[in-house]
Amino acid sequence: MIEIENVSLSYRDVPILRGINLCLPKGGITALVGPNGAGKSSLLSLIARLQPLQTGRITIDGLPVDTAPSRQLAQRLAILRQDGAVASRLTVRELVNFGRFPHHQGRPGNDDLRLAEAALMQFELQALSDRFVDTLSGGQRQRAMVAMTFCQGTDYMLLDEPLNNLDMFHARQLMRSLRAIADERQRTAIIVLHDINQAAAHADRIVAMRDGGIIADGTPEAVLTEDNLEAIFGYRMQITQLAGKPLVLHHL
Repeated sequence: MIEIENVSLSYRDVPILRGINLCLPKGGITALVGPNGAGKSSLLSLIARLQPLQTGRITIDGLPVDTAPSRQLAQRLAILRQDGAVASRLTVRELVNFGRFPHHQGRPGNDDLRLAEAALMQFELQALSDRFVDTLSGGQRQRAMVAMTFCQGTDYMLLDEPLNNLDMFHARQLMRSLRAIADERQRTAIIVLHDINQAAAHADRIVAMRDGGIIADGTPEAVLTEDNLEAIFGYRMQITQLAGKPLVLHHL
């Protein structure tokens, strides 16, 4: 369980997050949605200790994020950042295997290599496994980065806009893979999404943010109402139902 208590964040006296309180139980998919500048990526970065905690408290299964040893934290939580930089002359297989580093510390064993191959298969990257990362398209590179994050083998995966650069087919495949990982492996995915309908189709829970605060929190059916969407995004949207799930007609 990830517990976030009274967390605020400011840059040069400009508030980014305001008094966030969340409890994210283990298992399933939670989607963070909201307009640009809502604070979604900043919240992920605090959970992953990519920036220091200014106020409040964050724990992962009781482990305080701000004081935990780095290796111990990396064995529980993996993060995919929007701007994830990677050495260009790595092959896709080497990149994915790098996800095992918190476990093997530079000396991969047979289990690490096996898990890397399984990650390549999970995200349909076998045909690209010997390609250098700098020869990939943006979408292919994004899939490889998600596979590396998955290969870290943590209970919690934080994914910041993992659908960036993906076409419709691969975005759908990626979300289906994450849904299967959550269901079959009891892994937890916390995902920043701009595609509200991907969140509606695949998430168990949606946390909607705006201006550094939480506007709504609950199931897709509870969060995706006309009133909530107007409060979150600033305009009214039509909502219909498809296969028992809300479908937001945000483009009309």
